[in-house]
Amino acid sequence: MGSFLQQLFNRRSETVKATVEIYTWQTCPYCIRAKLLLWWKGADFQEYKIDGDGAARARMATRANGRKTVPQIFINSKHIGGCDDLYALDRQGQLDALLENTPAV
Repeated sequence: MGSFLQQLFNRRSETVKATVEIYTWQTCPYCIRAKLLLWWKGADFQEYKIDGDGAARARMATRANGRKTVPQIFINSKHIGGCDDLYALDRQGQLDALLENTPAV
């Protein structure tokens, strides 16, 4: 049992090169779920907690083409969408490829 847990928590990938940003609220279950998938995939991400910050929420909405719900996720500055969109990319087998791409300079 101990080795299973060790494998579970050591499953961080060395292939993630992408720059990942996520706008969240601290207690949002969809935000937590999205961050768990990113963590599971081995992605380091920049989290912007926008609880109660109207200006930050407006910046997020501008970047997210008017979407105001959280989370909003960006990979290499490309808007991915929310939690459901992130999981859909994973189900379709497209998330790993996005995370393996190095950001353009």
